[in-house]
Amino acid sequence: MTRTQFWLGLWAAVLMGTAQAQPSALPAARVDATTLDYRLAPRQIAANTWVIEGAVDDFSRANGCNIINTAFIATGEGVVVINTGPSRRYGEQQRRAVARVTQEPVVKVINLNLHPDYFLGNQAWADVPTQALAGSIAGMQAEGGAYEDNLYRICGDWMRGTTATPAREALQPQTLRLGRHVLDLRRLHGHTGDDLVVIDRHTGVLFVGGLVFADRVPTTPHADAAAWLASLQTLREWHRKGEFQQIVPSHGPVHSDLRGIGQTGDWLQWLIALMRENAEQGVDLSELLRNPIPPRFAGWAAQPAEFHRTLTQWYPAYEQRALSQRAR
Repeated sequence: MTRTQFWLGLWAAVLMGTAQAQPSALPAARVDATTLDYRLAPRQIAANTWVIEGAVDDFSRANGCNIINTAFIATGEGVVVINTGPSRRYGEQQRRAVARVTQEPVVKVINLNLHPDYFLGNQAWADVPTQALAGSIAGMQAEGGAYEDNLYRICGDWMRGTTATPAREALQPQTLRLGRHVLDLRRLHGHTGDDLVVIDRHTGVLFVGGLVFADRVPTTPHADAAAWLASLQTLREWHRKGEFQQIVPSHGPVHSDLRGIGQTGDWLQWLIALMRENAEQGVDLSELLRNPIPPRFAGWAAQPAEFHRTLTQWYPAYEQRALSQRAR
């Protein structure tokens, strides 16, 4: 078992133990568990642009593991779909939802990173190019089986027939001109090793993937905190230049200010300081897991599950660093 597989198993185990025990006060996806219907409802947020909003929550059977925002753009020369959801069933229902809105054919499917709910619906798009950054594809190939197993454990029947299907084509950062839309595909990193973001110059909409979380605790199984904070600063600079006006995070509500960027950065900075200070004081992990969460974060979705997962993943490195410094 690799370190990554171990972490994924631990992540799933904590999810199963806490996701249902900590209900979110934020909106949940309107699923029908009896018929396994995600009830996907595209919402238009800009010209020719729709978002299908997932639950602002943690993975659970109650939401069918649908906690992601997917999107699509009808460019006039075909539809671009962004992210395909957590299961084959989601991808199939996503196809039908797109077809209800536009008669344009889907010409491209883009997965913004390697996490399971970004690409496990790719099966339903076998006849369309599915694309991602090369590093994301490598991660999908290496970890897709573990993702599949873990989500089956968490969400059961919602996952029936799902086989992890990585994106088939590697993307390079580039500018795509399709109909009325000019799409800038840019690479950042920090939430994962390869974070693809898409800016639609026609509408000013930024599809930012997992780099920005809004009203939800960020997930960190592949994160690099320093790189993530640097990417958030890059996003602020793009906003100052007027490159986007609306943010579609993969997790949390769509918004037109810098709220999600601020929340994500605030959380990471607080967490880093908490771990550094406690490691220097010799506090062990079991004690730190009981640390109270500041009120400004306490009402976020997936709390305290994501807090505990991140501490379990990251804190040992801070302890080791502190021990090494004391030994000098």
